Amino acid sequence: MDEFKIRQATREDQEQLANLRALVLYDDLTRLGRYDEIRVRERFRNTFQPEHTQVLELEDTLIGCVSLKPGDGEFLLEHFYIDPDYQGRKLGTKVLNMLLEQESVKGRRVTLNVLQGSPAKRLYERFGFAVDDEDEVDVFMSRDYQGIGISNS
Repeated sequence: MDEFKIRQATREDQEQLANLRALVLYDDLTRLGRYDEIRVRERFRNTFQPEHTQVLELEDTLIGCVSLKPGDGEFLLEHFYIDPDYQGRKLGTKVLNMLLEQESVKGRRVTLNVLQGSPAKRLYERFGFAVDDEDEVDVFMSRDYQGIGISNS
């Protein structure tokens, strides 16, 4: 697979990224009985901050995004979506390695939440994220910096 590129998100990316979120979360939200065509996009729009969001592209095609928002000595990792057609190619591993190895992130706690039953939870666990709490829909996880990355191979 060709190498993907990462660029800073812009306000103009909002609708395409909201649609990506709906596509990526459809199966998990449907399984949980929580899929709502309107709400899934609105939740993205309400929290989208382009200044903290990176867009993943392959050959000028948007294939994913991720946000890492600073706050009170830690970071919130959210909106980490990879188009299903590009999942299973270690893109998530590469992106997480890149994000967590940034100098500004090292030594800081990183938090996130993932839907119950989502296969993405395994990726986060490989990076040292541990479950802090959970409810019927979400699993809340965090990781304190451990100075370890995951091999891309």
